[in-house]
Formats: sequence, structure tokens, C-alpha cells
Amino acid sequence: MDGYEESLDHLLMELHRIALLIRAQVVRFRATGQAAMDEFRGLCIREEDVDAILARRGPFETREQDVLPGLTPLRDELASLERRISERRTMSLRNGTLLRLERLRELFDLTEFDVDLLLVCLMPELDLRYERLYAYLQDDVTKRRPGVDLAIQLLCPSFEARLTARRRFAPRAPLIKHRLVELFDDPSNPRPTLLGRYIKIDERVVEYLLGSDEPDTRLLPYARLILPRASLEDLLLPTHVKRRLRGIGRQKGPNGKGPVLYLQGPYGVGKQVTAEAVCRELGLRLLVVDGRRLLQAENPPLESALAIISREVRLQGAALYWAGFDALLADDKRPSRDLLIRELEDCGGLAFLAGETSWEPVDALHETPFVRVESRRPGYAERLHLWTRLLRDTGTTEAGLDLRALANRFALTGGQIRDALATARNLARWRNPENGHVTTGDLYRACRLHSNRRLAVLAHKIKPRYLWDDIILPEDRRRQLREICNCVKYRSLVYEDWGFDQKLSLGKGLNVLFAGPSGTGKTMAAEIMAQDLGLDLYKIDLSGVVSKYIGETEKNLARIFAEAETSNAILFFDEADALFGKRSEVRDSHDRYANVEISYLLQRMEEYEGVVILATNLRKNMDDAFVRRMHFAVEFPFPGERDRRRIWEGIWPEQTPLSQDLDLDFMARQFEIAGGNIRNVAVAASFLAADEGGVLNMSHLIRATRREYQKMGKVLSEGEFGRYARLAETR
Repeated sequence: MDGYEESLDHLLMELHRIALLIRAQVVRFRATGQAAMDEFRGLCIREEDVDAILARRGPFETREQDVLPGLTPLRDELASLERRISERRTMSLRNGTLLRLERLRELFDLTEFDVDLLLVCLMPELDLRYERLYAYLQDDVTKRRPGVDLAIQLLCPSFEARLTARRRFAPRAPLIKHRLVELFDDPSNPRPTLLGRYIKIDERVVEYLLGSDEPDTRLLPYARLILPRASLEDLLLPTHVKRRLRGIGRQKGPNGKGPVLYLQGPYGVGKQVTAEAVCRELGLRLLVVDGRRLLQAENPPLESALAIISREVRLQGAALYWAGFDALLADDKRPSRDLLIRELEDCGGLAFLAGETSWEPVDALHETPFVRVESRRPGYAERLHLWTRLLRDTGTTEAGLDLRALANRFALTGGQIRDALATARNLARWRNPENGHVTTGDLYRACRLHSNRRLAVLAHKIKPRYLWDDIILPEDRRRQLREICNCVKYRSLVYEDWGFDQKLSLGKGLNVLFAGPSGTGKTMAAEIMAQDLGLDLYKIDLSGVVSKYIGETEKNLARIFAEAETSNAILFFDEADALFGKRSEVRDSHDRYANVEISYLLQRMEEYEGVVILATNLRKNMDDAFVRRMHFAVEFPFPGERDRRRIWEGIWPEQTPLSQDLDLDFMARQFEIAGGNIRNVAVAASFLAADEGGVLNMSHLIRATRREYQKMGKVLSEGEFGRYARLAETR
């Protein structure tokens, strides 16, 4: 006898077998005299209706079958059918044919009773006539789903077998535990006995038996099934790590359970790609679950969702990848975390947990192998390789692109590089719809967009507008600023190519102190550096970061540095002496905690590999021990007359209408103010000129200067205005 050509052939024969069992139950039911009387017609199924139903051939019957008056012919036919099913099933399994019903039995450790119960529940899903038959056998027209009592009567020939069958409805029994069937109650009969409950087969199980491999629709909002394409050879990992990954996927615990791998690292370092590569090596698919989104979902509840996920993993022959595991590490998420861990242990297959926070399951996974794989951010050489490979994979030309500068200045992960490249292509299309050629400027802009998306919430982003020619400083100070920029431009060459990365564990970034009076160009210098390096500049006001609540300052600082690390953004801490002033002796708990905050910021600055600029108006207020830990200290002197003259000369935009009588030598000589004040005077004078005819003259400058001094809390006498005293009169 040949085996089944496909799984559906086997399923139909099994359903025919169940149809014979139902016929036998009808015979028994009639023999007991339980059939409803005619006066209840309309509330029950009539005898002639039953005969008409049984007389018609059902879709699961392989040959025409007459309604038999007794059980013996049915039993003989049933026995013959069971032999044929067994023989063909054995032959099919020997030939390697997938029989989905048998696959369910194997995956979920089902008994013969469990399998038959699934078939009993499947009948009305495929032919509504069986709803009426079940209602007839349960003597109630409203009870169209099989009840526990009916199922046991159908499938268990003896009382002892019926008692044993009750255990298959326990909460931890496979059918219930894996949500293959659902028990529900009749609304008119609250809190019934077990025999008074009803059974429905899960829709996903129905679709699976009928040949569908589409994931459960309830998982679509937060899960997707992927066929791994990446290989271990594609990963930018050391050879020994690849070798371990190749072997770890095949490891089993003492109870035969597969390992759980915790992939730790920031977004984009390739955690999911690593999982895909391991799965491809093992011939598995990967079910990717967005853990954060799932936790926010209200329906289905987490326990039910985990059972559905676990069932889907088994049905698909897949490994589980749980993204966003960090969301479960908070103390208030302990119950949810325990539910997931318990489900992983019960499932026993290969699973990947992905997060950014270090975690060791000290209180769980005792019977399951656990491995933590830490993924670091790619170094310069790896980033350059990723940029080159992704550009080629997407068909983007490399001509004219400075990939070395991109790889050096933006410490992006592989995922972020991929996202940035896609954004750059969109920017190029918007800039030039006809050509759409990606430029280095597009890539820089895209990298900034993807490197610190949330940093703007914590700090104020400054758009650099100044160039080197705009700042007036002594030549030595300008050289210092350029030296700082060179440390960023050539960091990859010195640290990686020249080997200094192996000598230093911390302090690879740049900590810079800008000291000088207000308005002398500290913020302008930071803008110029950011413009020159192509990096974002974020200004952090420490007065807003420092909190009176214990621990809040550290949390604020941690968030700032965590968001900035991917982009090497320049962090500009204004008025740093608010936190880094000279530490006095500890007199109370507040002083002691202030020192803790300082130590924490110093620690984060040492770990940060970008540029941190601390600005102060008074260097003498800064703690000496702190200043010694700076890589650069740049003094911004108060401008002398010559420098003030240069500032006055360069402050005006080309479009500003200036009078020929402007005496900038007089302004520079007479008024000893910083560049910031000069800028304020120039802007105020321009508004006065706009109101009085549109040409800026000395009258506007003198009046604006007087207002600026008033704002500074100073009063100028008429003599200080010299020959322009009459112009200073208030109009």
C-alpha cells in the first residue's frame, strides 16, 4: 500500500474515522432513548433531520456510507479504516512525507486521545453540519461546539479510559498549555464542572493542519518570521567568536534543551544578524519579536502571547529572537521577565535575547545552557569596510565620497550605517530629483540624523554658522583650537593604525576647558570646531542638569553621554563652574554628594570618545585637580583695542547698508567691551537704522552702545562719547 501523497490526504482519512465515531455515538444516543420528542421541535434537532444529514456523503468520507442500524458494522468499518490509516502513515513517514497531524503529535507530545480531540473539534470548522450533530448529541440546539463530556464519550470506550482522559484538560496538559484548544463556558451555566465545559480548536492550529505556514495573525503587530540570509562568514567578528557561535547553537543541556544566547550591545551592532547567521548554520528560521511593543500591548495578555509565540516557534521550526530585552530588566517587570524565562525553559529550543544592558540570569535558566555574547561597536577599519560594502550592495557610486572621514568621525554601528545610507539617498533625491547622486554632504547630514536622535531632548542643538575667519583670537589660541580638531581628524590613524588603542583603556576622547570672560568667543570657537569637523554641537546648561534630588544628576548625565556616543558629538557644557567649582571641605551630606556628582561626570568624560568642552568665565573658580585632567585648556583673553577693531570690522554682513562716516577706530579705542557685546551693539544699531531710513551711521552705533552699557549696569558720561556726545542723546 502506498503512502499519502500529501498531508491533507492523511487528514481527510482521519476525519473520516472521526465521522464513523460520531455515527456510532448517534446509534448509542438513540438506543438510550434520549432523543428529543416532537413537541420540542424548533428547540432541538428532529430525527428526520439527523437521518437526512447522515444520508448525505460528507467531505471527509472516502466512499459512500449508508446509515447503519447497529454498531457492529460501524466497528468493523472503523477497524478496517484504522488499519489502512496506520499502514499508509507508516509508509509516508518512511518516505519522508510531512504529515502535519503527526508533526503536531511529535512537537507537543500529544497522546492518541489528544490527536482525536483535535479532530473532533476540527469537524465543525470544515463542515457546519457537524455543529447540528453536536447539538443533537448534546440534546441542546444552542450547544454547537463539542463539550468535554461529548468528547470523552466519543473517544473513550471504558469508564477507566474516561477518567484518564480528564487529565488531558489540566492547565499544564499539552493541549491547554500550548493553546491548541480552548476551554470555554456556557454563559447560561457559570462555573460548570469540567464535563460541562466546551472546547474550540485554535484557529492557527486549523490553518496549520490545512497546510498554511503563515504566522498567527495575533503576532503580526509585534512579530515577524524571517528566513536567515546572513552567514557567519559575513559577520565582522573575530575568528574565534565565529567558531564558538558555530558550536554553541548545537549544544544541549542535560535535559536535551537548546541554549539561550543573550546578545548584548547597542543598536545596530549586528545582534539580529548574528542570530540569523547561527540559524542559517543550523537550518532554522527566525521568529523576531519586538519585546517592547509586546509589553505595551493589552491584548492578548503577556502569558497568552508567550504561549502563542512558543507554539509558533515549534510550528515553524524556528528559533526565537526577543528584541528589546532591556525593557524586562526593571524591578517592576520582574513578573513579566519570569514568565518569559519560564516559557524559554519549557520550550527548550534555541532562543536569542537581545539587549543593551549587561545581564546574567542568576535566578533562572538552571536547566538550560546560557551564553552571553557581547557585541562591541565596530572600530574604524570595520566601519570603513561596512560603508564600502553597503554602498556597493545598494549600487551607490563611491566616486567623490570621503568614506575615511565618515568612518573616522561617526562611531556608527552597522545598522546605523545602513539606515544613514538609506536616508542619504532620500536626501539626494529631494535635493536633485533628476540625478539623485549621493554626496559627502548628504552622508554627513544623514549620519548626524541617525547618531543622536534623542539628544536634542536633553540638550540644545546649535547649528554652526561661523568659520575660522570669523573669530578674533591671538594666533597661539587659534593654533590650539586647530590642534584640538586634528586630534579628532586623525584619531583613527593614531589609535588604531599606530596602535595606541592597545595602550589606553580610557581617555581616548578629548576633554577641553575654555576659560575666559563672557563674550570672548568660547561658544563661537565651539561652533567653528563643529563646522570644521562636520559634527553636531550640543550645548548643555549644567544648571538644568544638576538636580537637588539625590541620583537625578547622574541619571541626566548618563542619558546625555549615552545618546552622544554614537556620533562623537561635541558636548559643550556652559558655565561648568556651577558643578566643577573648587570643592570645599565636606561639612554635610549635600557637600559629600556634590563630590559624588563631580566624580561621576569625570568618569563619563573619560569613557566618552568624543569631544567634551567645559566653558567657564572664571578659571580661578575651577578645582585644580579637575583642571589637570583636561587634555587642553584654552584661555580666551579680553580683546585689546587692535582685536576690538578687527571685530568691529568683521561684524557686519555684506548686505548691511553702512554709512561712510562710521568711525570704527573710535569705537574700538573708546569702548572696552568683548566681542559678544560688540555683536549686541551692531544688531541693536541695525534695528535703529531700519527704523530711521535704512542706512546705519554713527548715531545708531553710539545710541546702541549706550543701551548696551545700561544693560551691563554701567553708566557712560557724555565725555566718554567724545566728539559724538551729542549723538548719544536719547531721542
